[in-house]
Amino acid sequence: MNDRLAFRKLLLVILVTVHLTGSHLFAQKLDNLRVRMDLHAGYLIPEYQLFNQLVNDHIYSFEASIQKQTSGEKERDQLFNYPEFGVTFLYTSLGNKEVFGHEAAIYGYFLTHLVQKKRFQLNQQFGLGLGYATRTFNLEDNYMNVAVGSRLNIHFNYKIGTSIRLSEKFDINSGLSFSHYSNANMSEPNLGVNFLTFYLGSNYLIGKQNIAERRTLKEHQPVNEFAFIYAAGGKHTRALQSTIYFTSSISAEYKRHISRKIRLGAGLDLFYDSSTETEMSAPGKDPYKPIDDFRTGIHLSQEIAYGPFSFILQEGLYVGLTNKVNTSKIMYNRAVVRYKFNDRFLVHITMKSHLHILDYPEVGFGYWFEK
Repeated sequence: MNDRLAFRKLLLVILVTVHLTGSHLFAQKLDNLRVRMDLHAGYLIPEYQLFNQLVNDHIYSFEASIQKQTSGEKERDQLFNYPEFGVTFLYTSLGNKEVFGHEAAIYGYFLTHLVQKKRFQLNQQFGLGLGYATRTFNLEDNYMNVAVGSRLNIHFNYKIGTSIRLSEKFDINSGLSFSHYSNANMSEPNLGVNFLTFYLGSNYLIGKQNIAERRTLKEHQPVNEFAFIYAAGGKHTRALQSTIYFTSSISAEYKRHISRKIRLGAGLDLFYDSSTETEMSAPGKDPYKPIDDFRTGIHLSQEIAYGPFSFILQEGLYVGLTNKVNTSKIMYNRAVVRYKFNDRFLVHITMKSHLHILDYPEVGFGYWFEK
């Protein structure tokens, strides 16, 4: 049996299995499931002066989404006013076809209802996924594209908008959408692209609307949480080098659960950045010492939790071992998406930055407990 025939048979087995098992499960979950289509028009946000000279057109986008509302059976669904989850495919122009090209992206999103009436909703939506750039920086034929240096990029989206119910199954959507995509400093250049659009579209309910009635929840009891986390990642320097430098961090965190959704706290951080020697070799820098690879700091944190998932913002200050590459950078920030496997272990993805300048991404694993 050759490899091609074996692959075809394996593919057939997978397809039959999915059809016999997955399709039945999917049929049971059509309730609260919607198909959504949106058209966008807007502007690229010129973060640097060069963008003003390069942008020669508006932004035009198309989005197709599958979206499912929670039923309210779980306590966390009621706390967040019956949120919705979805997956979106996006195809968009970027203001200059020859230089920036187009972007195709797929991202998951979390939608919450700020106002929810019988026929009107005011919503906000956070999305994160991957984008593919059709045009990237190239010294030979696209040296003007200083925004993106890689085909594959991180895509972030935020929307605030309304949904008006016209019938039991059909809604009209409209609102504002902000998108950012860049490669998280894994390749140079990495200025990224930001664009703001107005969108108009519709969504259609496939199954039935099945929402549980609200029930009285037990009074929240504040608790203390402690966590110890190791994370590792990589970065490029700002010199268009191809080398990816290893980064890592160790963090100790404390949080107070002030409500079922909100946790506030502080922590200690130790960072390691192997690109320090290369970046300090530039003229005008102080002589490099191995201890300069390390930084220490303290941070404040704000966390919003949805069951085992949470989103965290941290604002830190270098104390002790400071940033010798750029002594003006005395503060750092981190955005964290975290998942707790159980009541002891967690995993998260974090992006470290200095204000609006992205530094590097990391993947972390940790141990946590409540007391």
